[in-house]
Amino acid sequence: MHFQGFWLCLGLLSVSIHAELVDDDVEGTGFAETSGETDVGEDELSSEVKYKTPQPTGEVYFTETFDSGRLAGWVLSKAKKDDADTETSIYSGRWEIEELKENQVPGDRGLVLKSRAKHHAISATLAKPFVFADKPLIVQYEVNFQDGIDCGGAYIKLLTDTDDLNLENFYDKTSYTIMFGPDKCGEDYKLHFIFRHKHPKTGVFEEKHAKPPEVDLKKFFTDRKTHLYTLVMNPDDTFEVLIDQTVVNRGSLLEDVSPPVNPPTEIEDLSDEKPEEWDERPKIPDPSAVKPDDWDENEPAQIEDLSAVKPDGWLDDEPKFVPDPSAEKPEDWNEDMDGEWEAPRIPNPACEVGCGEWNPPMIENPKYKGVWRPPMIDNPDYQGVWSPRKIPNPDYFEDEHPFLLTPFSALGLELWSMTSDIYFDNFIICSEKEVADRWAADGWGMKRMVATANEPGIFAQLMAAAEEHPWLWLLYLVTVGLPVVLITSFCWPRKVKKKYEDAAHKKPDICKPQTKGALEQEAPAESAALEEPVALGEEKEDFTEGAVVEQEEEGEPEEKSEEEIEIMEGQEEGNKSNKSGSEDEMKEADEGTGSGDGPVKSVRRRRARKE
Repeated sequence: MHFQGFWLCLGLLSVSIHAELVDDDVEGTGFAETSGETDVGEDELSSEVKYKTPQPTGEVYFTETFDSGRLAGWVLSKAKKDDADTETSIYSGRWEIEELKENQVPGDRGLVLKSRAKHHAISATLAKPFVFADKPLIVQYEVNFQDGIDCGGAYIKLLTDTDDLNLENFYDKTSYTIMFGPDKCGEDYKLHFIFRHKHPKTGVFEEKHAKPPEVDLKKFFTDRKTHLYTLVMNPDDTFEVLIDQTVVNRGSLLEDVSPPVNPPTEIEDLSDEKPEEWDERPKIPDPSAVKPDDWDENEPAQIEDLSAVKPDGWLDDEPKFVPDPSAEKPEDWNEDMDGEWEAPRIPNPACEVGCGEWNPPMIENPKYKGVWRPPMIDNPDYQGVWSPRKIPNPDYFEDEHPFLLTPFSALGLELWSMTSDIYFDNFIICSEKEVADRWAADGWGMKRMVATANEPGIFAQLMAAAEEHPWLWLLYLVTVGLPVVLITSFCWPRKVKKKYEDAAHKKPDICKPQTKGALEQEAPAESAALEEPVALGEEKEDFTEGAVVEQEEEGEPEEKSEEEIEIMEGQEEGNKSNKSGSEDEMKEADEGTGSGDGPVKSVRRRRARKE
């Protein structure tokens, strides 16, 4: 049982440790599978990270790392919003190029939004316009909400390639083809993917919003880590949205956007009107129903309780409130301006039971029935809910390839935020996923590796999680307490068991039966021992030790085996035979032993001395 308990305890501990570490293993595995890069352990991370600015490995339309420390090619907007006053409508928000506040990678910089409660607008031209044809579109960049986020966005706009596009006049109403990225206000966490589709008949652009991701986005806004946002649009009219190279949303441009790209084939005729005789009532009052004769509509809902009696001590003539006798008129009270002073009123202390006119309490009227109404029945003339007739949609069209959007030629950030220090880095627009993955591995992958190496230990992470979710303390208590209880129960040495084991090893001294001849031989030796001078202290010590031994043996009697019992019986028979001997021999034996049971005590004394 002892070994079974030990192995059970060991198994429980290993299971609990594995459960704590399994999430980290899954996360690390997911990154290795998605990025295709070899994981680098913390022991391989040198004290000084050697960062190299990412370089595109294929055809790209736009890249930006900000590692040069200059905003070369970027244009700050000088426009202002049309729907705001002069002070707040200007795009006066400040931008800086800085390193990350935490988990810095030496030599790596990014674009940082620095102003709170201001409009920010900055944009840059692509190396060449992106034309939607037979190649995918891949847009990727990094965001870090270094101070968290209260209300604001970190999305980008891909500005439509038009003849009148002027980046210095970039503002909220500038035409864009795609808007993509995170946005948050209040407790609403969003990841936008919006594209503007042009109606082929009317030429009007309409925004199409992709369905929201079915994952919890909160952690990407609150953990203050750098996250990688990727949009992939394919020529087969499908799309994927990824965060940290993990797909969080995918679908069809034809089916998974709102409103749909293609309009309905029929629409309601706005000129159609409901006929006056149209009956939409599913139920009507039963015309054959008659009010019962005993139905009294005049009975009140409540009546006075006639069985109630006015309580003793009720004072009908006493007021419920009286002036406060302890109140005094303020010294600065001016009766000409303030009027006649009156003391504040307080509840009448005499009204312990009640004061004023007594009225019996109201109770429900058992005769009350209310206004009589006939029961409702199915309407035999019911025609259903009227709706206008359908007519062919004059603006109907069918776009089988909504991927073929309007080309764009610039990337811009037009943002309002109540939180500063939003970090952007490593923009890339290309058509090959391998190019974007290589770009991510050289940039975001390095940040992730440094952040992972700098993360606190598992104990600190558990404490931080418990501060955010206090209910985790109970889980920790159960997780830690259960193995401790089991270890104590199964593995702790038992005193009772040890006591019995010690008792089993003890062998009681067995008194051998003494014959008459043996006593005759021992008598001279005992007499000689008594004649020798013995110190008083030794005698007292011997006596005390013998008494203690006797007391212990008498207090804790030991069970005797059959063999011991037979020996004891033989001893008793020997004693009896000794008594039948000569008186001189018995006297000498008595002087040597002190009593009839002397041989037993002598044995006990000798054993105590030996021990």
